[in-house]
Amino acid sequence: MTAVRTTAVRTTAVRTTGVRPNAPEQRRYRRPRWPAILHNVVLAGLAVLVAFPLVWMISASFMRNGEANAAPPPLLPHAATLLQYRELFVRLRLGHYLGNSVLLASAVTLLSLISNSLAGYAFAKLRFRGRDSLFAGLLSTLALPAQVAMLPLFLLLRSVGLVNTIWGVILPSAASVFGIFLVRQYARAIPDELLDAARVDGASELRVWWSVVLPSCRPILVTLALFTFLATWNDFLWPLIVFTGEAHYTLPVALANLSGEHVQDTELMMAGAVLSVLPVLILFLALQRQYIEGILVGSVKE
Repeated sequence: MTAVRTTAVRTTAVRTTGVRPNAPEQRRYRRPRWPAILHNVVLAGLAVLVAFPLVWMISASFMRNGEANAAPPPLLPHAATLLQYRELFVRLRLGHYLGNSVLLASAVTLLSLISNSLAGYAFAKLRFRGRDSLFAGLLSTLALPAQVAMLPLFLLLRSVGLVNTIWGVILPSAASVFGIFLVRQYARAIPDELLDAARVDGASELRVWWSVVLPSCRPILVTLALFTFLATWNDFLWPLIVFTGEAHYTLPVALANLSGEHVQDTELMMAGAVLSVLPVLILFLALQRQYIEGILVGSVKE
């Protein structure tokens, strides 16, 4: 009898209101889907707009001489060829300059990780007189353009005989205020108890840095390594100033030198641009997950 009354009440409620008493909220109010569709369409259009120059650059690098200068320029080569890459590596010796760039970027990145992590750990966890004042002084140098220090730095390198040497490019980039700041902000979140436990076990400060700080700062170190490698790889002005001979030229300097002689060879210049962009693009894609983790985790740590 009770079940019959309950059914009657539910039937009356449905007839009166038109809505079932236990109907989910999302069934009553359906959000329109067109804003999400419009959002995805806009994002897809922007992605195509950004990727199109890169795709055409790769396509033009496989074209024959003069094919990219047609009006309108073709999107795809009529007959793909490796002629431009063969020209770069065999006649123009671009492989030598590519090796110089790999060596410089790798050495600068390695030294930068070591020096910046040491300094960042010291400013974050070690107590010494003038620590905060020294760190504030370092941060103030970020307001100065890098070009201001180039002439004094060049004169200093010339006085010690490092002009036209690979160390003249490596040593000035071995540490950066931005890298120290990045590691210091991240290392501040490491618990002091963890460091004290390592010291109680007899670990020196260098051992604490190697065994505790570096593993804890791995995400931000990957981010810093990516920033440093990209900056060194794309650096044009400082290697141009320091290197007086073509034997030490990096890839950007060599490509700029070749562009003056082969300004009309669009396909050849596109092949050189692909060689300049492809390694760093592969590196970024390989470290993309760690890079994003370092940015996100570092943004929420206090």
